[in-house]
Amino acid sequence: MSENQQSNSESKADSGQDSGSANRLYPEDQAKVDEFIKRGVNSVERKPFRPLRLLLLLVVVVMGLSLFSQVLVHWAGVY
Repeated sequence: MSENQQSNSESKADSGQDSGSANRLYPEDQAKVDEFIKRGVNSVERKPFRPLRLLLLLVVVVMGLSLFSQVLVHWAGVY
């Protein structure tokens, strides 16, 4: 290890900074973030997402539009 790299690693060890603690917030800032999350859009309880229900709805809508188009074509006399 070069002298510069060694001094950098020693200064990080002395100051107590590592990659984990660099991302932490001060308590005042964390309190502000928590307060923001609890109000407005973020505080609304939502039902769980149901992908199968969405897929079923999509299939029903596509089939309904397909049947409507077939009835419309038959009614217009194209077939």
